[in-house]
Amino acid sequence: MTDTTYWSNKRVCVTGGAGFLGYHLIEKLKARGATNIFIPKIENYNLVEQADVKRMLSDAKPDVIIHLAAHVGGIGANREHPAEFFYDNLMMGVQLIHESWKAGVEKFVAIGTVCAYPKFTPVPFREDDIWNGYPEETNAPYGLAKKMLLTQSQAYRQQYGYNSIFLIPVNLYGPRDNFRPESSHVIPALIKKCVEAVDRGEKEVPIWGDGSPTREFIYVDDAAEGIALATEKYNGSDPVNIGSGNEISIRALAELIAKLTGFTGQLMWDTTKPNGQPRRGLDVSRAEQYFGFRASMPFEEGLRRTIEWYQKNR
Repeated sequence: MTDTTYWSNKRVCVTGGAGFLGYHLIEKLKARGATNIFIPKIENYNLVEQADVKRMLSDAKPDVIIHLAAHVGGIGANREHPAEFFYDNLMMGVQLIHESWKAGVEKFVAIGTVCAYPKFTPVPFREDDIWNGYPEETNAPYGLAKKMLLTQSQAYRQQYGYNSIFLIPVNLYGPRDNFRPESSHVIPALIKKCVEAVDRGEKEVPIWGDGSPTREFIYVDDAAEGIALATEKYNGSDPVNIGSGNEISIRALAELIAKLTGFTGQLMWDTTKPNGQPRRGLDVSRAEQYFGFRASMPFEEGLRRTIEWYQKNR
């Protein structure tokens, strides 16, 4: 059950609201009756800078902040910009939570990342395992910067009674995803490669790694629903996974995308390139238990919709 009364008179600020997940979340909030939504654009507010954070809070006067904004990318981008990924994500989050608490913002929803989990977390990843080891090296700086917001969120609740929650979405996919080769994640990257190979009549598509790692993906609209529900109903310190509960190998994923895009050539695995984390799949029972969230989009249907969107909009 959605709670439309929750949103009707709330001033909501969604950082990163102009991005991929942000677009879908804003649509959800409007459908739930939110009329006062503030989206700080990067051109007007650089949220890495404390002065901009304060100015944004003074302009938006939010009751609720949903912090989606992040400096993100795939394995390649994480390897090339580890320092930026660490600094930007840490400074943005830490200052936003601190200044929001100071400004009297009622509720803060911090969005973490599945990259915060240890490299060898037992699958399915349970939230209680998040501190049992160091993250996978290629995205550790990003993952750890985000994980500090969990520590901060819990500390501010403990000392100040501040209502801040921490959600951990798994890898997203769906219409409006980022298809830029230098920073895209695996699903849009594979869709783009296969669609272009079909267009050009190419017989091979190169893919990083050996295809053995597994990943879990959540359709962006499902993730937005999970975040909206948690904002309405969850007021606790425990981190909560937002996922689909379906794990798939990169090899099976690539074969499925090839099938759905009509690519009939060879998938060429480049084993000189890194695989990233060996397995990734979430225990999603806590989200259902705490605020009644369960993902609903079947994976193949979600992929089909994503491919159709890309073919229309590229």
